[in-house]
Amino acid sequence: MNEVAQTSLAAHGSGVGLMDLFWQAGFVVKMVMLGLLAASIWTWAIIFDKATRYAAFRRQLNNFENNFWSGQSLEELYHTLADRKTTGMSSVFVAAMREWKKSFEKGARSPVGLQTRIEKAMDVTIARENETLESRLGFLASVGSAAPFVGLFGTVVGIMTSFQAIAASEQTSLAVVAPGIAEALLATAIGLVAAIPAVVAYNKLSSDATKLSSRMEAFADEFSSILSRQIDEKMTAR
Repeated sequence: MNEVAQTSLAAHGSGVGLMDLFWQAGFVVKMVMLGLLAASIWTWAIIFDKATRYAAFRRQLNNFENNFWSGQSLEELYHTLADRKTTGMSSVFVAAMREWKKSFEKGARSPVGLQTRIEKAMDVTIARENETLESRLGFLASVGSAAPFVGLFGTVVGIMTSFQAIAASEQTSLAVVAPGIAEALLATAIGLVAAIPAVVAYNKLSSDATKLSSRMEAFADEFSSILSRQIDEKMTAR
């Protein structure tokens, strides 16, 4: 038993670099570290992807608002967007106009019912857009909350293993103890490296998603008012 412990402690003392600490770690600690590294890589991939998509989404909102308020007729704008793949406000606008046209083609008689259907169509579209905006943000929240504890689990297992080897060898000098403790603490460090960017990114991206959603909802309210006035005019003309 002493020979095994001596060998384990000698291995711990053979290197103190990060890669040395990783290779000297036990199987469980290695799996924890690899899992946290994979989570960190996926976290950064989501961050860059979402930042790019949100910037493009924001530009699309700005472009649509410029076109919508430029004085172009609603019919012309609808025909321009109807056959295209739309997102954001464009999708909300197309959904409302499609319901508007279908209802009048079928001879809508109730302005209240028509207004309700149009608002429902816009609400459903906004909900779908929000689902796209918020997709994979839950992963960032999970990593931010769980990664430190997963790293701590790896540290606890590593320290237990080191203490068992130290107790068996009956050697307690700092030179013998330190490498094993450093090896175990590396798991916690990797957990924090994964968690901190995930938490910061989740808060920022969630805030951005909320702002983009608010802009769509504000447009839906304004457009609903515009259509309400036109519905009243058409019903009165009948």
